Amino acid sequence: MSRYRTAGRFLLLCAVWGTAFMATDVGLADLPAVPFAAVRFDVAAALLFGGVLASGTDARPRTRDDYVYVLVGGALIIGAHHAFLFAGQRYVTGAVAAVLLGLVPVVTPALTRLASTDADVTAGTAVGVALGFVGVVVIADPDPANLADSVLGVALVLASALAFAVAAVVTHSRSPSMPFVATQAWMMAVGAAVLHAAVLAVPGQSFATAAWTPSALGAVAYLSAVAGVGGFLLYFSLLDDLGPVEMSFIEYVIPVFAALAGWLVLGQAVTAATVVGFAFILAGFVAAKWRALRGG
Repeated sequence: MSRYRTAGRFLLLCAVWGTAFMATDVGLADLPAVPFAAVRFDVAAALLFGGVLASGTDARPRTRDDYVYVLVGGALIIGAHHAFLFAGQRYVTGAVAAVLLGLVPVVTPALTRLASTDADVTAGTAVGVALGFVGVVVIADPDPANLADSVLGVALVLASALAFAVAAVVTHSRSPSMPFVATQAWMMAVGAAVLHAAVLAVPGQSFATAAWTPSALGAVAYLSAVAGVGGFLLYFSLLDDLGPVEMSFIEYVIPVFAALAGWLVLGQAVTAATVVGFAFILAGFVAAKWRALRGG
């Protein structure tokens, strides 16, 4: 029975994070990308800190690992990752963005090996990265009529994936002493601060141009409370049960829910190029993780 509960929680998380791409598309109709992302994590951080205070947990960072985990995770996983992702979804659909983020588990082992003096890049990792790159090229499938927009959108989402992968490599060996909820609260607060700084630094990203319509407010609420707080708590509870290899498969189930939500709610079509590109990225993941998948 516990196996079925775990499978149910896994699919629930995929559905929550898959529909988050659709919610982002909805919010971007009225909100500039970076302010939208900043407000999302303002609300999420406030909710988490509220939970920490209510529980009476000591939420102060104390060790070097606490600070490195929070600063790197907040700046890259929350800040840079979502700034690039939300900006990229100005030009590509949520379904395409979800597929492109499937490169995270392909690129991460390559970055891990490059960052370590004790490990070489294996043939499987090299093949995996190459297949993933082919998948990206197929998905981009630029239309000559809007070549610049399609290429820019893909490049921004890839930058988002790279920021996430780099942070995963840096934080992998860290063991923060703070409770998990407190760690996540600080990460989201740091990420929100980075995003607010980006609002000031990036041209065209201003709160003055935001239209706080009911649909925009609904998107912020869903992304903050459900996909943000609820999604991250569910993700890390599953990580303890399944381990990193099995959890990495989430990147290949999320696009199904993202495409389904985009089609049902927004009428977005899934092109043949997206499906073929997804197949290449999935093949790249299998090549990069072949030893782990075989259990050795």
